[in-house]
Amino acid sequence: MIKPKPLEFWFEFASTYSYLSVMRIDALARMAGVSVLYRPFLLGPIFQTQGWETSPFNIYPAKGDYMWKDIARQARAYDIPFHQPKIFPALRLRAARIATLGKDQDWCLPFIRAVFEANFVESLDIGDPVHLETLLAELGIDGATVLKEAKSDDVKKRLRAHRTCC
Repeated sequence: MIKPKPLEFWFEFASTYSYLSVMRIDALARMAGVSVLYRPFLLGPIFQTQGWETSPFNIYPAKGDYMWKDIARQARAYDIPFHQPKIFPALRLRAARIATLGKDQDWCLPFIRAVFEANFVESLDIGDPVHLETLLAELGIDGATVLKEAKSDDVKKRLRAHRTCC
């Protein structure tokens, strides 16, 4: 029997729709018999090529209002906790670098989920290194070391390479 190729899941920590997806994808992938490769990327550079300094959901209020209602509706339908974050879009560069650094580590998926929950359930500032260090510590990881390693040129280069992901 041929083993199916892993599913590449591209996500953005500030994305509401990524949040709903990351909270469901593992169970769905298991049912389908496929593994998931988590690939963080940043929407900010993509928005900047459009001349935007923030999310289109902030630029176009009607679009944003609908999106928040849609996310709340879908979260209820999938029984996923959700609370509209105070900061949107969140500063997510550090979290994306950490996920890039840890992509092959056992702690990476729990970290990814914890960051999404911190943002979209607890409304914490996921750009704050103290919050990220705490999330890592809760997973038994030396957060200070990971934050330092996530600043390396190699990690920055790997994350920048994800700009051409999709």
